[in-house]
Amino acid sequence: QVQLVESGGGLVQAGESLRLSCVASTNIRTFNSMAWHRQAPGKQRELVAIISTTGSTNYANSVKGRFTISRDNAKNTLYLQMNSLKPEDTAVYYCSAETFRTFWGQGTQVTVSS
Repeated sequence: QVQLVESGGGLVQAGESLRLSCVASTNIRTFNSMAWHRQAPGKQRELVAIISTTGSTNYANSVKGRFTISRDNAKNTLYLQMNSLKPEDTAVYYCSAETFRTFWGQGTQVTVSS
């Protein structure tokens, strides 16, 4: 069973930065892709950023130019660098890993005050 553990969330002011981490219990090179998602109160979960095994990335339009997804295979860790945070970025952020099925972490809260 794959376990994903997120960390790095917190309360920040608008314009500040945070870096989220997601540590996997197994070799992340076995995953087809890894991604960050978020869910704000009363809204559906949405894809924020995704990275493939080759390192190609895609971002939601709302975070392009502000967020950067990356992975450290040696540490089995996925990252999300979030800069210029806005109040609308407030959400629970989840990492996911896809193989024959999708595995999810438990989420980490990000709150951006105005």
